[in-house]
Amino acid sequence: MTLKNAVSQIWYTRCPVPTPVGLATQLGLLDEAFAKEGITLSSIIDSKDRAIRSSHFDHHLDYSFRHGGNVPPIRARSEGNPTRLVGITWTDEFQAIITLPSSGIKTTRDLVGRRFGIARRPPGIVDFMAATASKGLVSALALEGLTHDQVDIVNIPLTDSVLDGREGPQLYGLRNRQAYGPEIAALLRGEVDAIYVKGTPGISVANLFATHTVVEFGFHPDPRIRINSGSPRILTVDERLAEDRPDLVATLIGTLKRASAWAEAHPDEVRRFVAHEVGASEEVVAAANGPELHKHLGIGLEPDLVDAIGHYKDFLHEWGFLAGNFDIETWVDRRPWAELETRSAA
Repeated sequence: MTLKNAVSQIWYTRCPVPTPVGLATQLGLLDEAFAKEGITLSSIIDSKDRAIRSSHFDHHLDYSFRHGGNVPPIRARSEGNPTRLVGITWTDEFQAIITLPSSGIKTTRDLVGRRFGIARRPPGIVDFMAATASKGLVSALALEGLTHDQVDIVNIPLTDSVLDGREGPQLYGLRNRQAYGPEIAALLRGEVDAIYVKGTPGISVANLFATHTVVEFGFHPDPRIRINSGSPRILTVDERLAEDRPDLVATLIGTLKRASAWAEAHPDEVRRFVAHEVGASEEVVAAANGPELHKHLGIGLEPDLVDAIGHYKDFLHEWGFLAGNFDIETWVDRRPWAELETRSAA
């Protein structure tokens, strides 16, 4: 009982993308579930303290959980940070290679010998956007039996860390800067011939500049083509929470399953909630995530989902985005799911 009373606050964070955590937060389900345990939830990414916000990427805070893109937590695990993988959500989204209509690039095969731009952040936090663009390029080329060696990869250097620039007049009062600005600028300046974009920001910027879509593969039938930083997204908890209070991790997962079930019955509301989460219009959300978004906000830990994360982990290691390799199964923690089954049986 002493252990149960020891936790009064849990840190949490999620990416500005469609997730059950984002949905459960907006519905008030998470606050309600943890308030019953006498626990307050505090947002990592909304903290004014840079050291706390950095846990969104390196997962260093005790008694915390994270749901979102998989590159930072995979990197954190490769560095030895003690975390557990407890849930996976697969929500497909728009993924494409785009170019300017004047480039002469019409199909994927036209990319051979051309310049593909990848934005690169300074050393520090894992460069998850560069990892995402790299996998997007590899997936697109693979559809035509091509490899990245046949394309001229050009780095687009960025000067600021992903933790910087969350305040100031350059945001014009918005929460975040529009993604893909440097990539589009390089495209317009003629420094690169093509770039990768994804999700709601990707479809918005492609629309804004009336770009030509070389290839779109976010909904391709082969999951290994679709696998990337956001497909699938993962739920991770730190080791202290997993070991000291597995009951709370089970409560977390159970609450997310409630949110997922609610989503399946409320497609219109889901689109509206996700639009608020990602900072886009409902029209953009529908275009980027498809008409059945409400059916793809579930949470699970099935073998095929774990295999997908393992596949992407191996890609990240091969491309030098990880500190070292590790066995994906040693990261997975199925105990909270067993606890949920026990509760259901009772």
